[in-house]
Amino acid sequence: MSFRLPDGAGLFRLSALKPSPAGAFPFGLGREGVHEVAAAGPGDMTAALGFALAGLAQARPASLIWVTERTRAHDHGPVREDVAAAFLRPRPIILHVGVRRTIDVLWTVEEALRADGVSLVLAELAEADFTATRRLTLAARKHGRPAVLLMDQRREGATAAEARWRVKALPSAPNQYDPQAPGRPRWEAVLERARSAPGDVGRVFALEYDDETLSLDLVPGLAAGPAAPRPAASVPEREAG
Repeated sequence: MSFRLPDGAGLFRLSALKPSPAGAFPFGLGREGVHEVAAAGPGDMTAALGFALAGLAQARPASLIWVTERTRAHDHGPVREDVAAAFLRPRPIILHVGVRRTIDVLWTVEEALRADGVSLVLAELAEADFTATRRLTLAARKHGRPAVLLMDQRREGATAAEARWRVKALPSAPNQYDPQAPGRPRWEAVLERARSAPGDVGRVFALEYDDETLSLDLVPGLAAGPAAPRPAASVPEREAG
């Protein structure tokens, strides 16, 4: 598969923002390698998506390939480009690709990472084993394009990704203009895995997204220490006999 974007899509200026070191927050999210963002619970997919887009905004992408497994769209709703536009400014060229199976998502992401004119790749999928994430990581490193894999609360197990985040929604920040209205979005993000910063694994970041500066800011007084252990996945009981 080849991805052809309009003329000039591959000609973009690097972000004027100073990139953070790979071993510092947000640990290369949206800038290099493959990163996973997983929901903390069944109701946190929107928070996970918001966090992922806010992280991607740091790179000021000129073009984005957004790949969705159709079962994910059925569970969590269709892709909303207006949501992406709220985080990514200037608004990038967005090419949405919907596919039926997880294996198709993985293949499409790998091909997109190889394509000229693509700034980065975002994929919503059900799962990805170690071998699959290893292939994507090698492709991302070889071609210098980052990818973010967005998954639900069932995401567990080994990964070759640079990092894995577990995200849940927090109450929004106070609205300075209307106390009854929601303010800037806030999320709690747990760093579950990090190749560049293994000593930071387990840290909890309470974050607020500033839509004026397109930045993720730590919330004073809310940034916690190590995360609490995640409950073990429930296993259906079998009847004897």
